[in-house]
Amino acid sequence: MNAPYRADTPWRASALGSQLAELLQRPGRLVTTGMSVLVAAFVVFATVMAQQITTNTTLDHFRGTPEAVSLVATADGTSPDISGAALRRIRALSGVAEAVGRVDSGAPIAGPSEHWLKLHSDPGTGPLSQVRLVEGTYPDRTGQIAVNRRAAEELALAPGTRTTLIVPNGENAEKTVKAAVVVTGVVESDATAEQQPGGYTTDAHIGPLAQLPGYARVDIRAKDGVPNTALAQQVRGVLGAEHSDASLRSGGAVRAEEAHEAVGGDLREVFRLVSVFLAVAVGAAALVTTSTFRIVFAQRLRQLALLRAIGAPQRRLVSALAVEGALVGVVAGSIGVLMALGAGHLAPQAARLLAGEKLSAPGFPLPQAVLVVAGTVLVTVGAVLAPALSAARVSPLQALRTAGTLTGERRIGAARLTAGILLTTAATGLAAQLLRQLPQTGQEDYDRNFALLVTIASAGFAFLALITLGPLLVRPVLAVAGWPLRRLGTIGRLAVSGVGDTPRRAAAVSAVVALGVALVSGALVCLACLSGYLERTDAVRVPADFQVAANGKGLDASAVGQFAAAPQLTHVTAYRTLEVTAGPRGSRTRFEVSDLDLDALPTGKYIDTATGSLNDLGPGRAVIASDVAELLGVRAGDPITLTLPLPASRERGEPHRRGDLRLTVAATLPGEGPGQANVLVVPADLDRMGASTNASGVFADASAEGLAARGKAQRALESVVREHVADPDGVSISVLAEGRDSDRDAIRTAGTTALGLVALTVLIAVVGVAATTSLTAIERTREFGLLRALGLGAGALRRTITVEAGLYGVLGGAFGLALGIPYAWLLVRIVVTDAPLRLPVAQLLLVFSGLAALTALAGLLPARRATRIAPITALGGSE
Repeated sequence: MNAPYRADTPWRASALGSQLAELLQRPGRLVTTGMSVLVAAFVVFATVMAQQITTNTTLDHFRGTPEAVSLVATADGTSPDISGAALRRIRALSGVAEAVGRVDSGAPIAGPSEHWLKLHSDPGTGPLSQVRLVEGTYPDRTGQIAVNRRAAEELALAPGTRTTLIVPNGENAEKTVKAAVVVTGVVESDATAEQQPGGYTTDAHIGPLAQLPGYARVDIRAKDGVPNTALAQQVRGVLGAEHSDASLRSGGAVRAEEAHEAVGGDLREVFRLVSVFLAVAVGAAALVTTSTFRIVFAQRLRQLALLRAIGAPQRRLVSALAVEGALVGVVAGSIGVLMALGAGHLAPQAARLLAGEKLSAPGFPLPQAVLVVAGTVLVTVGAVLAPALSAARVSPLQALRTAGTLTGERRIGAARLTAGILLTTAATGLAAQLLRQLPQTGQEDYDRNFALLVTIASAGFAFLALITLGPLLVRPVLAVAGWPLRRLGTIGRLAVSGVGDTPRRAAAVSAVVALGVALVSGALVCLACLSGYLERTDAVRVPADFQVAANGKGLDASAVGQFAAAPQLTHVTAYRTLEVTAGPRGSRTRFEVSDLDLDALPTGKYIDTATGSLNDLGPGRAVIASDVAELLGVRAGDPITLTLPLPASRERGEPHRRGDLRLTVAATLPGEGPGQANVLVVPADLDRMGASTNASGVFADASAEGLAARGKAQRALESVVREHVADPDGVSISVLAEGRDSDRDAIRTAGTTALGLVALTVLIAVVGVAATTSLTAIERTREFGLLRALGLGAGALRRTITVEAGLYGVLGGAFGLALGIPYAWLLVRIVVTDAPLRLPVAQLLLVFSGLAALTALAGLLPARRATRIAPITALGGSE
């Protein structure tokens, strides 16, 4: 009989003491075990520091309502603006040192281009001014304005420039008048939110200039010693019944609200999105930690078996191992937080030295630090429970055996197999249901939010199934992936067998790698599909950077030639349009026919078709938009009849047609046509319809990339219109590229952010491979010693261990691509129905090979350590 286990046993002889003593004797193993949660703690607290830096920097550099403002009077949206007479009475109050009327208005600049100039009232100098003069002089009379830097650069409004604004008619609100202005100076605005081209003048001159009845807001500065409460009573008395609904707030309250808005909104949404990816990264760290603890406990089976043999109950062993996990969490979390704290305080200095950026210090967020460490402990304890329960069930007879690892590692239990099958069935069933009910183009009653939740649930079940059934999948995948390695010789065969002999361990490590690869590959596929969708929509919505549209007589050949000859322009493509009718008698509908040459535009190659092919467009054939095709009930190959327009003198009489033109549908488009044309034909057919020889408009691109080149191209278009068009007022120039750029910038920013965040999971996966390889090298000391004794050189052994580590990346990459690509396409298909399926093959291969290389590099250090042990030492030592 074994002696009973006593609770008063000396601490080193107790279950808890023995485990802690083992842990403290090998601090390197403690750090290795907690490396993944250390990285997770670092990333989480680094995000806290980044948020602190961003918030403090925004507040330190924020400029809104000037500090000198004591009170702010604001007109209610339903009441009239504060009148000029009321502003003069406020200025006359005994407690008022200064008062400024503010407006929020704007006006288009007269001309063929679409330019909008925001108009602001500002004194230009003094404590209530929000601008600083950097060039020229500030306006001092009506008809003068100063502009901000963006307006000066984008609209070429230098001091001395004359331009014309289109402002409301003071006598008739439904009409407009032209107001000539002279730019006197360039200012720099202190208002943080001011990002648009803007013009500035004093409050006394902005009313007559922009035909404004009053001011939306009045900023008031009190005289020294006058309290806000007394001043507020005076101001309310002035506003009286005329502006009884106007609000009156202190300047401090307005500044606090502006500061809250400056650090909220988009910034808050960004960090909320970051928190989602951080949760995924923490989950990955928990998986890695579970795997590493399983290896560590497997290496101490004999010790645990001896404790069982002398009477230690299972619950004490589980408690001891859980405490060990908590200690690892405390150490790893504290180190991660301290590292992030140091990095956060070094970031402002680094940004100042390397990029010249002024960032504010993050401070010392102690509550968040404590929460991160506590969270790390919880994650670690949660990760250690399953390995602890498994290890505590070790039989006391294990102490008499020589094997140090868990038996039956190649098998999974019936319960795990059943759970894996159920998870696979759930994932497959949900995905199949989604595929059967995918939305069609134009379908409005499809619940996309619910479908997204179902997709995420299916992907989650699929990943859990991978974790559960992973040991069964390792060998088949390894048989394919390891085939080239086996052909390379002894090193390849040893590496493949080293991974394949422990499928449960390989599955646990590769599952974390698979999570990272699935997220990265999914993000890449989504970005590729969305980019393809934008290319297709932009080819229709934004065929070129600019569109010149002419009314009346159109553009003659000489004007079109001048556009084509301008060196600032390229891909100049003229087109003609004509209105025709089609459809059954009594319900004919007007359509616009165009002879736009799609091959002449670089975007033409991205236009997709619903039926037929654009290559079939030719004489007697037409390409029609979806609304026309739906109305006429035709598709590619069907005939259509277009009724030609009547002369103006005959439209009011009996309907005599000039004639009908019968065409064959070459292709139908999934949406509208480029340039909003409903029907595309060749020029010869448009001639047969009686179209004018003059062009209805011109599409053109800037000859170079960038805002500066686009500005030069726009001014070249304006110059040609002024000098070579008979009726320049009948010509408009639209800058189409601005909308295209904003969409592409949004996709690019979202993609970069997403890839940066999901890379955290990849980082933790690589750390997990390094920890697993390091612990495995310790576990297999005798095996490596035997290989060395049999003649395997140190370099060959090092390469073998490195290749094994790389195989974890190969397995994880294969699993990750199998999960990431289908679910990414499903997400895109649900959110953007018409998005094409595009696989960024080169990028996916780069991710796959790069991750294999990274995981191989992660095994270099453990490999070096393994080869330092002499063969005789390895063979003679114990495990």
